[in-house]
Amino acid sequence: MVNEETVIWHNPRCSKSRQTLALLREKGIEPEIVEYLKTPPTQGEIERTIGLLGIEPRDLMRKGESVYKELGLSGVENSKALIAAMAENPVLIERPVVLHKGKAALGRPPEDVLKIL
Repeated sequence: MVNEETVIWHNPRCSKSRQTLALLREKGIEPEIVEYLKTPPTQGEIERTIGLLGIEPRDLMRKGESVYKELGLSGVENSKALIAAMAENPVLIERPVVLHKGKAALGRPPEDVLKIL
């Protein structure tokens, strides 16, 4: 049964994402799986998640992605612009993100999600 209270922004090609999903399942949680590259979160969802994580928008970004450099994001200081870039280019979103009962954690390392369960 899918646990509607738990969501993972998942990329099945990412080993950390797969490990985090396996860890959730080991704990008896079958999360709603959102393959965020196919179904990107909205700007509002990204903004809310950043707030739950207690981080700055840039901290949720994959700075090594070519699109990060192509868009010149290293020089952008406007939080809304960074969030919009992630919504438009979901490959920029660090993964995996787990949302659970009003809390959020980044699965890097995967064990970090245990603190919100």
